[in-house]
Amino acid sequence: MEITMYDNLLLLPLFQGLSKNDLTSIIEKVKFNFLTYQEGENILLQGNTCQHLCFLLSGEMVVKTSDAEHGFTLSEVLEGPYIIEPQSLFGMFPVYTATYQAHSQVKILKIDKSFIFSELNNHEIFRLNYLNILSNRSQVAYQKLWQSHIGTLNEKFHRFFFLRCQKQEGKKMLSITMEELSRLINETRINVSRLLNELQSKELIQLKRKEIVIPDFEKLTEYLVQPI
Repeated sequence: MEITMYDNLLLLPLFQGLSKNDLTSIIEKVKFNFLTYQEGENILLQGNTCQHLCFLLSGEMVVKTSDAEHGFTLSEVLEGPYIIEPQSLFGMFPVYTATYQAHSQVKILKIDKSFIFSELNNHEIFRLNYLNILSNRSQVAYQKLWQSHIGTLNEKFHRFFFLRCQKQEGKKMLSITMEELSRLINETRINVSRLLNELQSKELIQLKRKEIVIPDFEKLTEYLVQPI
């Protein structure tokens, strides 16, 4: 049992670099909740209070972010291991910004927020790992701000996803009307329609009723963002 626990923790960047003695101390004092979710089950819900540090250990999950004001939902498929919204655990708005749903059978680890203060924060390497993750996400978000709504139609379409996705790879699904998408990227409906049909003809996207499916975001990026 202990070997399995060690293996699970060492998969996660927050625990990498900790000594065996540190890990033993953590395992003895911190309550780890290992949970299994089946395909289609909700793991976490957008808008709910973030009270746990959560990790996707294995399997795939769908991340769904809904924008009620603009009437669209962006979904993406992520693989484990992956830490879920560590930035939402503290701050002025400690709520989940997306809904997380099992895309296959998944293994989830949850650690109550109270243990971050009482035990995990006592380990310097854990503190540094956590700060590095938060800093990296903050820096990426800041860089994205400078790239919004700039460039050609191709670039603006790509950046719509780039700005909102947690990872720049994998499958993405966008539920939106053509009119709303055109408005959000500040382009005419005719130009957006032409681009979407071009991308579909090259099998880079699939068009469905009020939905755009991107099977492989990396391939779409290679096509839309031409090297200088």
